[in-house]
Amino acid sequence: MKQQQISDTHGSYTLDEVSILSQAESILRKRLERLGEISDPGAAGNFLRMRIGALDHEEFHVLFLDARHRIIAIEAMFRGTVDGAEVHPREVVRTALGHNAAAVILAHNPPSGDPAPSAADRAVTARLKQALALVEVRLLDHIVVSANHCVSLAARGWV
Repeated sequence: MKQQQISDTHGSYTLDEVSILSQAESILRKRLERLGEISDPGAAGNFLRMRIGALDHEEFHVLFLDARHRIIAIEAMFRGTVDGAEVHPREVVRTALGHNAAAVILAHNPPSGDPAPSAADRAVTARLKQALALVEVRLLDHIVVSANHCVSLAARGWV
């Protein structure tokens, strides 16, 4: 019996694969939320790898956190092409205020699959940190995510 294929922004999958991926993302999100707060880049990294690590285009996600670093919301803010995404600080700030967030964690996947932060990653992190600081929202980290690995800019001292 032939499996029905479903195509979306993440690629083409069978119904069984869609179900499995959806369940895996749900399990990782529940584990992340059960932690109560995000204090370790690795905790967010596992969830983010499932969510955006294997995409064939770039997506820029933001985790909005309360004052105790508990997740309020996770949003895909910007979608790019095979070689990048344009990030607008104004939109990130507006959405953070809409969620009444006290802090954020940024994340994106490089379509090349190489999670080494680029000069552009560092520049957008600095711009967003500056814009968010104006409205007293802390930027905790920017995580570059691939299917197999995550790199925290905060862990490298770049946030």
